[in-house]
Amino acid sequence: MKLKAYRDFFTDKLAPLYDREEANQFFVIALQHLKGWSRTDIALNPDAELTKNEFEQWNAVLADLEQQKPIQYIFGKAYFYGLEFTVTENTLIPRPETEELVEWIIEENADKGKIKLLDIGTGSGCIAIALAHNLKNAEVHAIDVSAGAIKVAKQNAIDNGVNVTFIEMDILPTPSLSEEYDVIVSNPPYVRNLEKQEIKKNVLDYEPHTALFVDDNNPLLFYDKIAALAKESLKPDGKLYFEINQYLGSETVTMLEEQDYKNIILKKDLSGNDRMIKAEL
Repeated sequence: MKLKAYRDFFTDKLAPLYDREEANQFFVIALQHLKGWSRTDIALNPDAELTKNEFEQWNAVLADLEQQKPIQYIFGKAYFYGLEFTVTENTLIPRPETEELVEWIIEENADKGKIKLLDIGTGSGCIAIALAHNLKNAEVHAIDVSAGAIKVAKQNAIDNGVNVTFIEMDILPTPSLSEEYDVIVSNPPYVRNLEKQEIKKNVLDYEPHTALFVDDNNPLLFYDKIAALAKESLKPDGKLYFEINQYLGSETVTMLEEQDYKNIILKKDLSGNDRMIKAEL
């Protein structure tokens, strides 16, 4: 079969599950990973034939996509803030909204002198590594409870040529952080179980639930704990940044106010949802 014809077959098969534009994008991503080609290469090689081995590889990718497995997990790669990251079943797939949080932190700290920064719940390391890559003045540390995530994040730091100190730690029972920081950032679990019906199958079936979900009765568990730890570990004029549940913006602000944080800013993402908070002591 010609590759050009397979593209039509591929997108037609996925059309019932995804819109055609997304299906086409999956084809382009697979084309890059499986053949090292761009969409331009197909136009330049209209008669390119799939070998038997290539046909089997493409069909395996198609079968995974029909099961709504995220394409990032199929190929083990995701892109975040212009960098490439390995992702596994131990790590969430980096989200565009989180790029907006990183951009906010970079904008506010790029012109400062040397700073020490901590990312809590680092997962793939995307926040910590993107900040280390773009804030040359920053000494970056990162924490995660998952040994598997830490292993992936360490490799991602190496692959992206940055130095990040990774620490395996469960912050919930931790009485205090051992160092002081100018910036603490976290994108902790924040999806309530009652919101599971809003979550797509590709997330619900494949991404690690411990990094996603919190109990309905205590949805700010991680935020409250991190804010308490940050009170003792932020340097004077230090800043705390969170990515938050879009439905709990006012509740998160109130929690921070109750912990005596000041200059609290609740910020929307590009989709108009409450998504980020900055607070100072």
